[in-house]
Amino acid sequence: MATPAMQVRAGGEDGTMAHLRNRRAEGSIDRASGAAAAALKARAASWSLPVTEGPEGLAVTLWGAELRLIALDPGMRIEILAPEDRLVGIVREAATEIMAEVGLTVAWTALEVGALAPGLALMQVAGVRQVGANFTHLRLTGPDAARLGQGGLHVRLLLPQAGRQAVWPRVGPSGRTVWPEGADALHRPVYTVADQQGDGIEIAIFRHADSPTCDWADRVAPGATVGVMGPGGGWCPEGRLHLFGDQTALPAIARLMRLAPGRATAVLRCDPEDLGALAGDPAVTVTDDLCAALRAWRPGAEDHVWFAAEAEEARTARRILADHGLARGQSTVAAYWTADRKPG
Repeated sequence: MATPAMQVRAGGEDGTMAHLRNRRAEGSIDRASGAAAAALKARAASWSLPVTEGPEGLAVTLWGAELRLIALDPGMRIEILAPEDRLVGIVREAATEIMAEVGLTVAWTALEVGALAPGLALMQVAGVRQVGANFTHLRLTGPDAARLGQGGLHVRLLLPQAGRQAVWPRVGPSGRTVWPEGADALHRPVYTVADQQGDGIEIAIFRHADSPTCDWADRVAPGATVGVMGPGGGWCPEGRLHLFGDQTALPAIARLMRLAPGRATAVLRCDPEDLGALAGDPAVTVTDDLCAALRAWRPGAEDHVWFAAEAEEARTARRILADHGLARGQSTVAAYWTADRKPG
């Protein structure tokens, strides 16, 4: 199961969220069980989320929603409060999975079996264009564009296999998403939203050999329907940003530079032809060795480091940042690809 940062913007109050939880779901477990509370607390701990406990039960805030577990006689009740239906569905699926891991079944009320999976938007291809030396930009339009372009840097594309009509994931009887399998299985790569304007989003696709996404982008026709889930992957951190990334992280770094004007620097290992608007920016440096640049960097109290590259480099970056003594919450490190598995 994805972590909160991978699914949607991480939980926590933003000053207005608490009184905007006007969407809800309820479910029940037919027997009281300490296993339910223990499972929820264990998952919250793994995601570094605080748990509020009271005489009637406990509550966890995640992804901008509140998940409550309330003891009854007999049984237990689960309540979800969220600002939008999408978050209700995502948290409901998470709760179903957490309980299933300890052998408990949740009976949800008013479950829309057969509805599109939570967070899934069906969008139309408006155009495909080459940008720089190594990127294709895919423009998609639809009423969910504004939602998909805020609160998270990335979205997941859902692409059918060549020659197949798309079969979309839908809510199953348990509350969990049922994904198509076999010949209908979807390719599900994650990409950066390079831009969002009006009813459109632009997805940056790094071009490389043996990429199902690149092959699909080369043949897709305008007007085709694409499934998009998200947003996820975290948003723009606070403080002074120091961004480090390889070619695959370039679209995210370019977006972060626009979101944090005047308070961000970037160190990139990439083809200079792909820099675009970042070319000539005095806050941007091109290097052959990201980790060496990170070692040479010295942190300040208000600094936040954002690092994204290949998985082994990301592990090295975490060790370097630990040696730098950064406080909890002062860094974001992501593995965008692995040496044996290219992105997309």
